[in-house]
Amino acid sequence: GKWIDPVKPETIDVINPANEEPTGQISMGSAADVDLAVAAAKKAFPSYSRFSVKERVELLTSVREEYKRRYDDVAHAIMIEMGAPINLAKGGQASVGLGHLKTAIRVLSEFTFEYPHGNYTIRREPIGVCAQVTPWNYPMMMAVWKWAPAIAAGNTVVLKPSDTTPVTTLFMAQ
Repeated sequence: GKWIDPVKPETIDVINPANEEPTGQISMGSAADVDLAVAAAKKAFPSYSRFSVKERVELLTSVREEYKRRYDDVAHAIMIEMGAPINLAKGGQASVGLGHLKTAIRVLSEFTFEYPHGNYTIRREPIGVCAQVTPWNYPMMMAVWKWAPAIAAGNTVVLKPSDTTPVTTLFMAQ
């Protein structure tokens, strides 16, 4: 629920592969930072896992609305950190992340978490903290593709983006 400074401050440059120029710096996380993130996600899990479907839909919808509002910023970040042409960054990259959010919202809205099956009741429940790692290609699409279903299911998430394309993932955190 808050931004914190790294336990062991260490930064690296984010390089635009199109011109090999630094476009900014990011903080590298240490094992201690991962431990803090997992502890925070564990602490948040009991209350978040009890969010109703309606509350989770509202959360994902608010993320999607913010994503749409900042769409050009997301596309620009993809362009810079991947060295992609802006048409590809907007069309083939940023739009796919937006589409995954739309799908997660639709599926969650229609999903049945508990139903009878013969003499049994089938109940699908959140499992806890989901650790997620994303590759450099399709940075926002891959992050949303993993993050949105986990959040929709009632789990908390610790997501580690690629260190070559980390900036777009910061939009999700903001």
